[in-house]
Amino acid sequence: MSYPEDLRALVDSELSGLGFSARPVTAGLEEAMRYSLLAGGKRVRPVLALATARARGAEPRRYLPVAAAIELIHTYSLIHDDLPAMDDDELRRGQPTSHVKFGEDVAILAGDGLFAEAIGLFCRQPGEPARVLAALAELSGATGVDGMVGGQYVDVAGEAGDAAALRELHGLKTGRLIAASIGVVLVLEGVDEPGAAPYRRFAEELGVLFQIVDDILDVTGSDAQLGKPRGSDERHGKITYVSLFGLDRARRLAAESHAKATAALAEADGDTGDLRGVADYIFTRDQ
Repeated sequence: MSYPEDLRALVDSELSGLGFSARPVTAGLEEAMRYSLLAGGKRVRPVLALATARARGAEPRRYLPVAAAIELIHTYSLIHDDLPAMDDDELRRGQPTSHVKFGEDVAILAGDGLFAEAIGLFCRQPGEPARVLAALAELSGATGVDGMVGGQYVDVAGEAGDAAALRELHGLKTGRLIAASIGVVLVLEGVDEPGAAPYRRFAEELGVLFQIVDDILDVTGSDAQLGKPRGSDERHGKITYVSLFGLDRARRLAAESHAKATAALAEADGDTGDLRGVADYIFTRDQ
């Protein structure tokens, strides 16, 4: 299956049309927000949302507010992850990170602004109000202490020391937002739990696959491929799938995770070809 580039194009078009500043005095903040937001990438998380809509027979364009909101949240997390107090990276997607270009103070505010604007954008999603509220609760849960932010805390606190702890860390830091990208659309579409279960199993395993491959690429990829300096995890002394298991075993784990994800997807109702295309892309990217 091929990556759904038509869905990525929809996301890019939606993001490029977003504006955040209503007055000249905050135009510089909008510049910093758009700088990171429009830096490119495959838009995996919003594409997953639109691909889920298509799988359920819905028009993907209907879910562009949700998709864009998810990408705003993801971008905010990248800005903050790159800060000197966190991962201290100077390149992201092949260009200077936000704090390098605009300063740490503006970078922090740009991340804060993107998160706040994401919530407002999500609230403009058409749909039954109760479903929109439930979907927003799922997204905020995936973003907060029991999700992405909590996972980042576990990472900086150095709490992950074995395979189970590593999976839990990345299940929070990376996996919860990936899973929510699919889950919020299931909620908005009113899919019952039996119908949603295969999608949710797929989403959970996809988050694991994403992180294993990310750890592999941190060792095997070039700076140009990664869009950031390779070997960042090793420099920071972080436990990774490669440091725990070695490169060959990490590759086998990625293959196993991909197989589990696609097996779950095969049980889902609907045309799931686009979702399979995303999984295949994540598995094969520049290994």
